[in-house]
Amino acid sequence: MKSLTSIVSSTFTLKREGRGLFSLQRGGGMLLLCLLFSCLSVRAQVQVDVKLDSAALFIGQQTGLTLSVTYDAKQKLKMPDIKKGQLLIPDIEVVEVGEPDTAVLNEGKRLTVSQAYTITAWDSALYFLPPMQVMVDTNRYESNSLALKVLTVDVDTLHLDQFFPPNGIMELPFLWEDWRLVMFGGLLFVLMLVCIGYLYYHVKHGKPIVRFIRRKKKLPPHQVAMSEIERIKSERKWAEEDSKEYYTLLTDTLRNYIRDRYGFNAMEMTSTEIIERLISENNEEALDELREIFRTADLVKFAKYSTLINENDANLVSAIEYVNQTKIEVDPNAKPEPEVIKETDQKRLTQVKIMRVAIGVLAVLSLAVLAWIIWRSADLLM
Repeated sequence: MKSLTSIVSSTFTLKREGRGLFSLQRGGGMLLLCLLFSCLSVRAQVQVDVKLDSAALFIGQQTGLTLSVTYDAKQKLKMPDIKKGQLLIPDIEVVEVGEPDTAVLNEGKRLTVSQAYTITAWDSALYFLPPMQVMVDTNRYESNSLALKVLTVDVDTLHLDQFFPPNGIMELPFLWEDWRLVMFGGLLFVLMLVCIGYLYYHVKHGKPIVRFIRRKKKLPPHQVAMSEIERIKSERKWAEEDSKEYYTLLTDTLRNYIRDRYGFNAMEMTSTEIIERLISENNEEALDELREIFRTADLVKFAKYSTLINENDANLVSAIEYVNQTKIEVDPNAKPEPEVIKETDQKRLTQVKIMRVAIGVLAVLSLAVLAWIIWRSADLLM
């Protein structure tokens, strides 16, 4: 500034040399003054301020330090690189670094960026905080310097009974929110154990969990017998080539019919025993037809009696007549009784294999859940 004033003064001393030269030198001086004030106004566009929330604190206490920079929106700002845990000066530590806060001024033409720091001190003294530096474009700017007084805590060593010992460890209260997932995991683990036990019981005893039951309409005894007699009639080669097989099928059909019709086990009885049992149930004509069929069948099976074709046909007709005479007509409006047929062994074995695989999968999952419960519980108790 002093050199610029000297130049201006020397410019005005040239006025004696002529009016034209005086005007020229006067104009040059005015130009230099305008440039000076322009430079000062540019430097005044950037303002750097720093302040402390408290200028005095005790050892270990914390206070806030705020750095504010105001500049044009078109300029580029670079704040000082100060990190958490860094020492501003010896014994002055940065405890926390806040997020920068930006304020818009003059309809977006200017900006103010504020950066907050939390600092603390570990020794009692009067500390001088040097100016903080920022970069705006390619220029460096500094803030004002600060002073921080750190006080020590006076200890009355003559009256030690005024100080209390440190408190014991405080037990945290039990919070259901922290243990909720652990309890759900425990319930899931118990449920898996129950499922494993249930499946193991069924596998050990070979019992399927789901029974595949097929139901079909149960035909009346006379319809079943007539259907079987028609099948025997259609295969006449038995009557021609093997009379024993023919009469065995015919008498077994009649025995099954008598069992289902009258409710006693005719399959385990002799022909004579069956006739004696039916005396009270059938009329004499029906019994005569049945006796003739059984007599011929016994001769063929035990005495190697050879029958004729017409004799076989006659006995077949007699069997049909006996069934028709003794059958019970079914009410067409009555609900038919279903016949239950249980699942096959193959389906049962398939279920057992599936249950074994399920036991293995549940065992692995239950161990994983148990490990997670132990880990989570230990983490909450620490």
